[in-house]
Amino acid sequence: MSNADAYRVRREPFYQAQDNEVAHYEAAYAARLPVMLKGPTGCGKSRFVEYMAWKLGKPLITVACNEDMTAADLVGRFLLDASGTHWQDGPLTLAARLGAICYLDEIVEARQDTLVVIHPLTDHRRTLPLDKKGEQVEAHADFQLVISYNPGYQSLMKDLKQSTKQRFTAFQFDYPEAALEVGIICQETAVDRNISEKLVEIAQAGRRLKGHGLDEGISTRLVVNAAALIGQGVAPADACRMAMVRPITDDADVIDTLDHAISAVFG
Repeated sequence: MSNADAYRVRREPFYQAQDNEVAHYEAAYAARLPVMLKGPTGCGKSRFVEYMAWKLGKPLITVACNEDMTAADLVGRFLLDASGTHWQDGPLTLAARLGAICYLDEIVEARQDTLVVIHPLTDHRRTLPLDKKGEQVEAHADFQLVISYNPGYQSLMKDLKQSTKQRFTAFQFDYPEAALEVGIICQETAVDRNISEKLVEIAQAGRRLKGHGLDEGISTRLVVNAAALIGQGVAPADACRMAMVRPITDDADVIDTLDHAISAVFG
């Protein structure tokens, strides 16, 4: 198995298209344009990237960005072992060499000085300078860079600079419409349509509280978690409290409001 094969998505991930984003991504990939996915937590951005990597038959290397991530974590560093010093590629460098899709998840969590290293890969140069090694990596013809972030968490301290944003084509994601979301829950879990509809009803009630006590709405991911608990025999109301309410807030008033909504739906 080649290095590239080790990063291929072997099984088709379930992804429910909401619009024409699949065709639009295929066009962006054909032009090798960098892609930016914007949308709330748990709305399907990462699943979409995984699905597109599978559909296109390309390896996928994912990096979960965080505030401690350095440029060396992305591009690589020299390591010392018993045999001496050797260079180890970081995930971004590896993706550029192999022709993989490199997915930087929640990129705004990374430090601004770290993000500068991606710039030469996102324009006509398609190169990655490895200053410490004295090498300039020419990106493989199949390489593509994809980033994601949640605009709801933007702040003056955590936002992408225009010099970074304008290097990407952008897709706006949101929670699915009710009928689509019900279908997703049924596909992803063992619960029936009636239960799925009730779970989505509660999720939508929670989303209406965004900005009114909740920083973030109840995501599709959390609805799937609740359905999975129900499939394991947990009472529906308890599953909703465990998976859809308690993880997203500690505010007693908001918890009380959502608990009342759960009781109204499930009795």
